[in-house]
Amino acid sequence: MRFIADLHIHSQYSRATSRDMSLENIWKWAQLKGITIVGTGDFTHPKWFQELKVKLDINDNKLLQLKNEFHQKDIPVSCKTGVYFMLTAEISCIYSKRGRIRKIHSLIFVPDFATAAKLNSILSRIGNLSADGRPILGLDAKELLKIILDISDKAMLVPAHAWTPHFSVFGAGSGFDSLSECFEELSPHIYSIETGLSSDPLMNWRLSSLDRITLISNSDAHSPAKLGREANMFDFGNPPSPPFTKGGQGWINTEISYETIINAIKTKKGFIGTIEFFPEEGKYHYDGHRMCGISLSPRETIKYNYLCPVCGKKVTIGVMHRVEKLADRENGFRIEGAPQYFSIIPLVEIIAETLKVGVTSKAVASEYFKLLRNLGNEFTILMDSPISDIASAGSTILSEAISRMRAGKVHIAPGFDGEYGKIKIFEEVERKEIKGQEMLF
Repeated sequence: MRFIADLHIHSQYSRATSRDMSLENIWKWAQLKGITIVGTGDFTHPKWFQELKVKLDINDNKLLQLKNEFHQKDIPVSCKTGVYFMLTAEISCIYSKRGRIRKIHSLIFVPDFATAAKLNSILSRIGNLSADGRPILGLDAKELLKIILDISDKAMLVPAHAWTPHFSVFGAGSGFDSLSECFEELSPHIYSIETGLSSDPLMNWRLSSLDRITLISNSDAHSPAKLGREANMFDFGNPPSPPFTKGGQGWINTEISYETIINAIKTKKGFIGTIEFFPEEGKYHYDGHRMCGISLSPRETIKYNYLCPVCGKKVTIGVMHRVEKLADRENGFRIEGAPQYFSIIPLVEIIAETLKVGVTSKAVASEYFKLLRNLGNEFTILMDSPISDIASAGSTILSEAISRMRAGKVHIAPGFDGEYGKIKIFEEVERKEIKGQEMLF
C-alpha cells in the first residue's frame, strides 16, 4: 500500500511553536491532511518525552499510536483513518571546525523509547535539553552521528533542511561544501538529506555527489495546520492501492513498520517520492536583504559583489545560489528512475486566493472543512480528486486553480532572507519594489 509520512515536526516545547502542537491536535490534523505516519518531534525534551510515554502505545510494527482516551471527536468521517507516530527529534549543533563556526541541524530517528532514553541521557551531559524542544549543543555533527551509531544500528541521522543559509550542512552561512567535509569517514552512514522548503529534488539532482542520497521532504511544522506542507510517499506494494485513497479511508499492516520505513530511506526501495513546496515560495530561495527589500538572483548577487545595492551590507546567500555554486550539472538535469515529486500549494492558500480573502478568515476555514467533508483529506483534494468533483463540491474557479497548480502554472516572486515567496495562480506577482532604485538606475 501507499502512504504519506511527515517525519519532521515540533512540539509546543520548541521556540516559536504554537501551544496547539499537542499530540491530540497533531493526530487530528494528520488525518485532515492525509498523513499516515507522523514524527513526534522533540523527543529530547524531558516534558515532551514524558508526555509521549504517557499518551502513546507501541504496537507490533514498532510504531506508536495515540491512546483512545486522547482521540478527538470532531474529524470528518471522510478523513478518519489510522495515524501512527515515529520517534523523531531535531538537534542543533554549533561548533568550530576548520577555522569556521558551524551551525548544523540534524533530524534523528530512533526505533523505541529505550533508544531515545539512552540518547537523551548522553546528550543531557553535553547540553541543556530542557531549554528548547530543539536543543542547542556544542557538539560536532560528526560526533553526534557517532553517538547515534554507537547506541543503535537502527537509529538514523538526516541533515535537516540541508540548504538553508544559517543552520544546515550546505548552508552558505555556516555549512560545508560536501557531506564528507562534515561527516568525514562516517559520511557513508548518511543515507538521506532533507531538501527543505527552498529546494526541491530537481535542484538537488544537479549534484552528482548526492546521487546515492535519498531526498526526503517534511513540513518542519510549528503549528498543526502546517503539517504536510512537505511530505514523503512510500509504497511497500502489498496490497496495491491508489496513491491517495479517496476519502482518506486508508489502513496499515505489519509490513509498514519503523524498520521498513528506515530501510526504504536507506535503499530507496519502497520510497516513491516527495510532496514539495514550490521551492521559490521558500523563504531562503533567492539571495537578498530583507531590511532593504532587496531580492536578488545569484547572477545579480555576483554583479553587486555580494553586497546590498542599497545599504552596502552583505546579502544573505540563498539556496539557489548555493546549489549553483556546488552543482556539477546543468539546470534541468533529471536522474533517470529517480523518485517522483509533486509541487503543491496548501489548500487554504488556494481557497483564499479564489475568495480574495486572507488565509485565516472564517470564510476560508468554512470552505476548507466543507471540501474535506465532501471529498476527503487535503492531499486527496490537491492531488487525486477529479477536477469535476472539485468543481461540484467547491466552485469552478477552485477546480481551475487546482488544475493549474497540478500543471505547475503558477506565478511566484521568490522568497529571500527569511521572507516567504509570494505565490499566485490567477495573477502575476512582482518582487517587492527595490528601495532606492532611483539611486541605482
